[in-house]
Amino acid sequence: MEQLLHYVWKHKLFLINELKTDDGRNVEIIDVGLHNNDAGPDFFNAKIKMNGTMWAVNVEIHDKSSDWYLHNHDKDKAYNNVVLHITGLNDTDIKTEDGRYVPQMVMEVPQNIRDNYRELISTDSYPPCYKIITQLPQLMIHSWMSALQVERLEQKTEQIKHRVELCNKSWEDAYFVTLARNYGFGTNGDAFETWAMNVPLHDVDHHRDNLFQIEAMFMGQAGLLDINTVPEHYQRDAVNEGYFSKLSSEYDYLAHKFGLKPMDASIWKFLRMRPNNFPHIRISQLANMYYERKAGLSLLMECRTLDDARKVLATHVTPYWETHYTFGSTSVKNEKKISSFSINLLLINTAIPMFFAYGKHKSDESLCDRAFDFLEELKAENNFITRMWSECGLKVTSAGDSQALIQLKKEYCDRKDCLRCRIGYEYLKRK
Repeated sequence: MEQLLHYVWKHKLFLINELKTDDGRNVEIIDVGLHNNDAGPDFFNAKIKMNGTMWAVNVEIHDKSSDWYLHNHDKDKAYNNVVLHITGLNDTDIKTEDGRYVPQMVMEVPQNIRDNYRELISTDSYPPCYKIITQLPQLMIHSWMSALQVERLEQKTEQIKHRVELCNKSWEDAYFVTLARNYGFGTNGDAFETWAMNVPLHDVDHHRDNLFQIEAMFMGQAGLLDINTVPEHYQRDAVNEGYFSKLSSEYDYLAHKFGLKPMDASIWKFLRMRPNNFPHIRISQLANMYYERKAGLSLLMECRTLDDARKVLATHVTPYWETHYTFGSTSVKNEKKISSFSINLLLINTAIPMFFAYGKHKSDESLCDRAFDFLEELKAENNFITRMWSECGLKVTSAGDSQALIQLKKEYCDRKDCLRCRIGYEYLKRK
C-alpha cells in the first residue's frame, strides 16, 4: 500500500484530525512538498508545523517503519536530512546514518479511498472506473485527453530519437526505419525495423535510378532471396518463372560489391495474415516508394495538408507482385496499392510523430502544431480499445482522441497505474 500512501500524501487526502508524531508533537501540514522521482527522500521542502514551530522538511514514506532499514536508509547519507517519516504502521524506531532518531507519524488513509483503490486494482471489469466516466466534467475529460495525446507523441519522439542515434544521427535514415517499422502494421513491426536497420541506404543510393536493383537489395537484405524461404510447393514455379533467379543473381552481385549480409528470414511472420500484408508485398511497395523518391523526410516535412502527406505515402507494388503474393504463387492481377486505411495508420504512427519529433529537434513550433492539426483532422481509429471507451461514455471523434485513449489503456489501465490517472483520482475521491 506504499504507493497509495504516497498518493494520499501528495494530494492531501489523509484525515487531518489530531495529527501527531510518535513522540507526541502536534503536526499541521501546510505544504506536502515536491515529489521526488529520483534517488533520495520522497518529498522535498514540505512545510510542516510541529508544536507550533514551522519546519521546511524532507519527508520519507513507507508502508511500515521497518522498511526504512529494509531499504538501507540507515546507511545512506542522502536520508540524513529527513525530518519526518510517514508510515502506515509504526513497528520500530528509525535512525539516520548519522545516528539521529527521526520523528514518525502514522497516516490514516480514509476508508472510502482504501476501498476504491482496492476496487480499481483488483476488479476484473474493464475498465474499473467506467461507473463514473459519464459523471465527469467535460472540461476535465478534455484536459486529460489533451495531456495523454501529448504524452503519446512525446513517447514516440523518444523512440524516434533512439533510432536517430542508432542511425549515426541521421534523421533521414531514422525516418525510413520508422516508416518501415509501421509497414509491419503490428505483426511484423519488429521484423521490419530489423530489416530497415539492415538496409544500407547510402549503398542503395548508388542504384537509386534502377528499380530492379533497389528491389533486389531490399528483398535480399530481408533474407527472402534464399530459395529455402520459398514454400516447398512453390519452389519449382519460383525458379521457372525467372524473376526470383534474376533478383537472386542481382543481389549476389550487389552483396559482393557492398559487402552485404541478409537478415535472418525466420523472424518474418505469415500465419493468419492477409496476403496484402505479406512482407514481399510491403517490401515491394517500399522499394517503389524509394525509387520514386517519396521515402525521404525532407519531402514529408514539406507537406502542408493531409492530402499532401497522403500523396507522399501512397505507393504500389512492382509489376511482378501485381500477380503474386510470394515467389511462385500466382494471384489475380492487382496493382496492390496501399489502401487508404493503411495510409491513415501510417499518417498516425509515422508522419505525425515525425512532424512532432523533428519540430522538437529543430525548435520549429509550426511542425509540432501541424502534428496536432493532422490528429484533429483525421478520423478516429476503430479498434477494440476505442470501441470499449466509447461504450463507457467517452466520445471518440478524431485520431487525437483515439491516440489519447490508446495511451490511457496501455500506460495506465494495463499497468493498474490508477494513481497517476486523473480519472483514477476522481474515482478514489468518491464517497
